Amino acid sequence: MIIGSLSKRRFVLKKHSGRSKGKVTVRHQGGRNKRFFREIDFNRHIKEGVQGTVVAIEVDPNRNARIALVHYTDGDKRYIIAPNGLKIGQKVMASENASLEIGNATALSKIIIGTQIHNIEISPNKGGQIVRGAGSVAILQGKEDYYVLVKMPSGEIKRFNPQSWASIGQVGNIEVANQRIRKAGINIRRGIRPTVRGVAQDPHSHPHGGGEGRSGVGLKYPKTPWGKPAVGKTRRHGKYSDKLVVSGRKLGKHH
Repeated sequence: MIIGSLSKRRFVLKKHSGRSKGKVTVRHQGGRNKRFFREIDFNRHIKEGVQGTVVAIEVDPNRNARIALVHYTDGDKRYIIAPNGLKIGQKVMASENASLEIGNATALSKIIIGTQIHNIEISPNKGGQIVRGAGSVAILQGKEDYYVLVKMPSGEIKRFNPQSWASIGQVGNIEVANQRIRKAGINIRRGIRPTVRGVAQDPHSHPHGGGEGRSGVGLKYPKTPWGKPAVGKTRRHGKYSDKLVVSGRKLGKHH
């Protein structure tokens, strides 16, 4: 379903409720209100050197950040993540020589130390993949010979390719962290089903279930619904990008 002059950038988003061929593959998902998917321009390279004007700031049901509708001088229209302080009528630009104003995008090598950034590319020309949630902000911490140091929202300091791009400013809708759910129905309408404790379930549904009366975890060690260890020596492995971490988010953890 295509709506308005945005071409294929807005269409009804199908919901499969976390099921594949009728089998639950992702828990805690269910029916939700109908919503439209807005295609967001995370890769600002595409409009490099073309000036745009913010004509609207909208609510996106698929993310907690606000989005801004930008009309470019070449006639194109695109959505971008709306940083805090972005105003309707403001001009935005994505360019190697763009000024460090809120809403602009440029290479990390062109950004001065101490600048707040978001929508950061992990690899050049791949499009922004991290620091995109409402209120999120990273700070350019320093520069090395071959890398740029960025302090992530978690406190972790990480190396990035200087040719990777980022947008200037902090992601808007900062107060989203203070919102109250108020009632279960709000999450239900978002497609989020309740989470039930393992000990409250039957033994066929969870390893912690069953038993007469109230019972603890037992069974040697806490387990996931699939019988794997839930604490201690789990199956978490290192990531390929761990070698780029200068300082971990936990105190005293250095790489």
